[in-house]
Amino acid sequence: MYKILFKTVFVLTVFMLFSCDKKKKETVSIKKQPNVLIVLTDQLRTQATGYAGDPNVKTPNIDRLEAMSANFQNAVSGMPVCTPFKASLLTGQRPLTNGVFMNDVQLDTNAVSMGKVYAHEGYRTGFIGKWHIDGRGRESFIPPGNRRQGFQFWMANECTHNYNKSVYYDNDDPTPKKWEGYDTFEQTDAAIEFINSKNENPFLLVLSWGTPHAPYGSAPKKYKDMFKAEDMILRPNVPKAMHKQVKKDIAGYYAHIAAIDDMIGKLINSLKENNQLDNTIIVFTSDHGDLLGSHGAYKKQQPYEESIRTPMLFYIPESLGIKPGVRNAVFNSEDIFPTLLGLSGMAIPKSVEGINYRNYLEGKDNSVGKETIITCVQPFGQWNRPKRHGKEYRGLVTQKYTYVKDLNGPWLLFDNDADPYQMNNLINNKEYKEIQADLEKRLTKRLKANGDEFLPGSHYLEKWGIKVNDEGTVPYRHLY
Repeated sequence: MYKILFKTVFVLTVFMLFSCDKKKKETVSIKKQPNVLIVLTDQLRTQATGYAGDPNVKTPNIDRLEAMSANFQNAVSGMPVCTPFKASLLTGQRPLTNGVFMNDVQLDTNAVSMGKVYAHEGYRTGFIGKWHIDGRGRESFIPPGNRRQGFQFWMANECTHNYNKSVYYDNDDPTPKKWEGYDTFEQTDAAIEFINSKNENPFLLVLSWGTPHAPYGSAPKKYKDMFKAEDMILRPNVPKAMHKQVKKDIAGYYAHIAAIDDMIGKLINSLKENNQLDNTIIVFTSDHGDLLGSHGAYKKQQPYEESIRTPMLFYIPESLGIKPGVRNAVFNSEDIFPTLLGLSGMAIPKSVEGINYRNYLEGKDNSVGKETIITCVQPFGQWNRPKRHGKEYRGLVTQKYTYVKDLNGPWLLFDNDADPYQMNNLINNKEYKEIQADLEKRLTKRLKANGDEFLPGSHYLEKWGIKVNDEGTVPYRHLY
């Protein structure tokens, strides 16, 4: 087995040496390269934080991190679904490039991924929590090798929404284990142990929590007791007929968030106590948001603010000379990887499509972040065609507007400054005729540049060999 692993690493190393643009390489000593900690939540919308003004939940530790960080307040999930987000995070590619545009499909095991690149640069790499990018059964063992995309340390499971004593796999052991209690707590403790293990090399660690994704009522009692359904203040775009159910669900959602907030505090304090905060980049984000009744819907996929907007906080050590504060650039999922490489002083592989925002963060380049693309290639699951009227779309998000079209033409246009709850669709409004035409022109130009023909979802399913059931969803496979 070790011979096979050695051969794999050797081949990968040679490949990486020839796949990176050396002109982008910065000469940085390995001992001076920063640690990287990526903290992922599942389905945490930006609006559900104290710093973003949520009236129901207090998040003092997340707010403290925001005050220390560069806050990309216009960050979006380009395809607001878990597996596509993870694929873009790890590869810096858009979904129609890496072929991951639905849940429960596998990212190419030969992908040039974050874990592989950092491992090649001498980092010890680790992944803890929800993986959801292997596509071979939600609780099956993922063996060491390319299916782990370069992550060496491993305490993870493909996917579960049971957050208490759920299954995970510990490094090379194919025997399933269970977290002792609430996953978010146990996984955080495992992350702190990994961070504090003695090793001269810097680390890249992805801590991937499953919360606050539904089920909303499964947080520890201490946190559930903090929120009463009858006290919840709902967003004005939640239909009155849904208020009773949404209040109940959102109270549980906030309970998960309050628990997350405590764990953010625990991570920051641990890094401080062990003198690592000053040399650790922290990214706090989410794969997508949760509608939670807004626009009469739940969960994700749809192009509304509650679905696509994600927290995007970059805590950057003072030594890198980048000031904290709010940034207005529109930031997308595929931009995380190249920006981290830029901040780490590392070469960016040619396969990466996202933007390296380091120069922007340093105040040297304001040409980026004016707009980005949001996409639904094939609606499925909670937004399937038969029951939920799901449909393909392509959209352009700017610092002010959201413009979306489906296969039949223009669908949505919102002025997000004037209408933050997106309750007034301006499509074909005479006063916005020129703005709509400009956004359509810009969207068309971006799609052409990306090689996106915007065809029906069936075309892409056939192209990538993806099989779906009657609801357009990839069945949960069990291949070991």
